[in-house]
Amino acid sequence: MRVLMLVWTGVSTDTRVLREASALVEDGHEVHIIGRAVPEGFDPGPGITVASVGKPPRAQGRTRPLNRAERGVRWVLLPVHVARRLRAWQKAALELARLWASGNVPDVVHAHDFTALPVGAALASEWGVPLVYDTHEYWAGRPVEGAPAPLRRARERREEDRLGAQALAVITVGEGVAARLRADHPTWPSVHVVHNSFARAVPTAATSAPTALMYAGRLAADRELEVIADASCSLPLPVILRGPADDFWLNGFDPGCAAVQAATPVAEVDEALLRAGLALVTHSDRWENHRLAMPNKAFHAVSLGVPLIATDVGELGALVRAHRLGALYPPGDAGALVKACAEVLAHYEDYREAVAVAAQVLSWDRDAAVLRALYASVDGHSGPLD
Repeated sequence: MRVLMLVWTGVSTDTRVLREASALVEDGHEVHIIGRAVPEGFDPGPGITVASVGKPPRAQGRTRPLNRAERGVRWVLLPVHVARRLRAWQKAALELARLWASGNVPDVVHAHDFTALPVGAALASEWGVPLVYDTHEYWAGRPVEGAPAPLRRARERREEDRLGAQALAVITVGEGVAARLRADHPTWPSVHVVHNSFARAVPTAATSAPTALMYAGRLAADRELEVIADASCSLPLPVILRGPADDFWLNGFDPGCAAVQAATPVAEVDEALLRAGLALVTHSDRWENHRLAMPNKAFHAVSLGVPLIATDVGELGALVRAHRLGALYPPGDAGALVKACAEVLAHYEDYREAVAVAAQVLSWDRDAAVLRALYASVDGHSGPLD
């Protein structure tokens, strides 16, 4: 089948999208991805093509600090600015998809997250093909920057409910999100779980003794990065914060003794995590989406055999406890983070062994099988999948 994927990200660092696309290609499907600001020259791998709407983001870095008045203006206008950018991307993605499909429409439209759902639903309806909705988070409970916009959030909830009901299948990242979606949207088709797991690395993955604590992910608000920075000078190992950044947030961030590094390709992140030997997987407890989330970072570390230090929040905390992946600390407590680090260092080999066992279960092989089975059911199917 020809599959059109739509996603409002730069694709190159969206490991979930790339893993799913690769799994479908391995099953004989053809995948085309339309993203946002995809880096020039990015190669998604054999059998996958990528098109971009918009320019790549400007280089990460600090700018002049905003004064109080400027911060206030940004707080008020940011939601309007983001909504305007999203509408522009959706309009351009719709036109680009129609141009790509001219004379040869795809067999499936796969919309990643609510940001791509309106475009995906419109195209699937226009072409008379199935829609797959792949929500990477609990959209209604996600963090929102800037001034509150309750009317817009309520409108988005109604739109997601209506458009999701048009999907042949819905996919999400964990059972916590899936259960909430089933409760919120009784008219939706069955919700299938495809975790943010990674392919297993070589068995001798992690270093025999950790050399650093590494956070590999988006550098932005509500990620516990301020707490990590507060603890950084008291931790027994260097702290590395690497990933794509919200420049406005980064501009006001004091990293303490932590090293802030720009985003790099996944292969380079793998190497850095292996050298570090300890992964920081953190987010706040402020938003419901965080309590339900199953972060990429946790599965990434497990695939490499690297133990975790994680915030004790919802599904993440339950995952770490169930498999003894590392130590937990309550969000917001820098002192507890230092103690959690000491706990992992004192029993590092035990945690490494537990992570190695967990990697056999928390593996992309299992989740890819779910995705492949779902697509096998989609082929030639017209009604919702059970």
